Amino acid sequence: MNKPYHNKAWFFILPVFLCVAFSAVLPLMTVVNYSVQDIISPTQSVFVGLEWFRSIMRDPDLHSALLRQLGFSLCVLLVQIPLGVALALSMPSKGWKSSAALVVLSMPLLIPWNVVGTIWQIFGRADIGLGGYALNLLGVDYNYASHNGDAWLTVLLMDVWHWTPLVALLGFAGLRSIPDAYYQAAQIDGASRWAVFRHIQLPKMRGVLMIAVLLRFMDSFMIYTEPFVLTGGGPGNSTTFLSQYLTQKAVGQFDLGPAAAFSLIYFLIILLFSFVLYNWMQGAGNSAATTETAHG
Repeated sequence: MNKPYHNKAWFFILPVFLCVAFSAVLPLMTVVNYSVQDIISPTQSVFVGLEWFRSIMRDPDLHSALLRQLGFSLCVLLVQIPLGVALALSMPSKGWKSSAALVVLSMPLLIPWNVVGTIWQIFGRADIGLGGYALNLLGVDYNYASHNGDAWLTVLLMDVWHWTPLVALLGFAGLRSIPDAYYQAAQIDGASRWAVFRHIQLPKMRGVLMIAVLLRFMDSFMIYTEPFVLTGGGPGNSTTFLSQYLTQKAVGQFDLGPAAAFSLIYFLIILLFSFVLYNWMQGAGNSAATTETAHG
């Protein structure tokens, strides 16, 4: 007698499972192995247990980089999510104008990260860049190469320019999935533009906005190439985020044990904050839905 079909379905997911094992699980186990050893030479190592984890957690540079990273990721969400939603609402919904707007909006996403950093490195310079020259012409003492605040703000603006289109595209997709019947009912009831957004568009966009928030949080928490090309982590440590701190440990100082330990801590931090953020958004969405049902 033939086995049930659902038992044979495992053969279809086996290639995917093997790819995940080789691309994620095995490197992760290698990192775990390095995190509990002191690599003396390619052929000699000493087991140190949790020593690297304790030393990393006591590192004041890590504490500063973590606070800097949290502030940056929070600003990214506070700016990019509302701005992306506003762009999605202002885009044409049909016709060639809609297609043209989508193409123009997608262009920053097609630019490689290192090129984005180079573009803003030139753009922000007062001698050859339009942005820096215009600010200095207006009397603003702007210099991202020597002022900590200017460097941090430039990195934030660069990230907003590069990744806000992703939020806008996701929001536009959510808006396009709303049936016309909802808008027709709102028009019959005489609902205002804000009421349509509050009670129709925003609830229907909640799913794609949750994806946008999680993607942008995780991406901003792992940002490396753009600030490295733009400022090199400076001036001082003002734009040295967690990913660059990890790179300095692993490549600059060649401390493989502490770098491996911190990479695991880094992974757990991203996982924890993403889990908390996801559950908070789910809870807020369920509360809003319950309130709407009660009022209805």
